[in-house]
Amino acid sequence: MSNHALAERHRLAELLTAAGPNAPTLCAGWTTRDLAAHLVIRERRPDAAAGLRVAALADWTQRVQGEYAERPYEELVRLFRSGPPVYSPFALPGADEAANTVEYYVHAEDVVRAAEDWTAQPVPPGRTEALWRRLPLIARLEAGRRSPVRLTLSHPDGRSLTVGPAGSPTVRLTGEPAELVLFVYGRGAHTTLTVDGAPDALEALRHVLPLPSE
Repeated sequence: MSNHALAERHRLAELLTAAGPNAPTLCAGWTTRDLAAHLVIRERRPDAAAGLRVAALADWTQRVQGEYAERPYEELVRLFRSGPPVYSPFALPGADEAANTVEYYVHAEDVVRAAEDWTAQPVPPGRTEALWRRLPLIARLEAGRRSPVRLTLSHPDGRSLTVGPAGSPTVRLTGEPAELVLFVYGRGAHTTLTVDGAPDALEALRHVLPLPSE
């Protein structure tokens, strides 16, 4: 059985190593050092990781992440590569695969696509399908609640899903599942998606979710 999260973990660790600690990422204001610290506390400091979702705890999360970011970069990458400790929720059977396949793919591309000369790399077919299966839920949570227009996310093979407010104008985005995942997580300006919609709908969408550069 494929473990896509493990494969993406190792890919991301290799990218972080190759980039070094001071490279840019698509995470606003974060270097690769900051990203590595985030990845480590997310699975090794549950007390601090809560601030990633709970606004009242965000200051604590930032403090702990800042402390980890002061550690040697090589140590941060090694801790991330080694996987979650036994006390981490991500160490539960199936939790890493369920929670981190998308997480690690997106962050790996945060490193790759921060470079000016980035090119989209092929995604293995099995991983492509795994990303597509996860897309309906994350599209509703990450994009559907924020978008002022209806979004139709279309797979090149003809499959599609729709999220966003019913009765509003529709914008269609077509591309590989990996590109659609990046869009719903706010990385649309760095994707190869094809976008179709009325000019006013596209303008409204741009205010909340970046679209590919024309």
